[in-house]
Amino acid sequence: MKINVQAKPNSNEEKVEKIIIGDQEIYRVSVKEPPVQGKANAAIMKLLADYFNVSQSNIKIISGYTSRHKIIEIF
Repeated sequence: MKINVQAKPNSNEEKVEKIIIGDQEIYRVSVKEPPVQGKANAAIMKLLADYFNVSQSNIKIISGYTSRHKIIEIF
């Protein structure tokens, strides 16, 4: 499954919000870590693993590694 993610690093709290715009689902993922040296990406993958109840090894960033808008694949 591929999902669209809007990253919000340096947030006050960590949460995942599912937003539906038209026929598209977007997951807004807020993490406390800064977007430095992949820390925010690692936190996003950990939070999504907990949210979807899968292992972190089953989550991969397909595109947008340095962007706030990401496409993530969940196996």
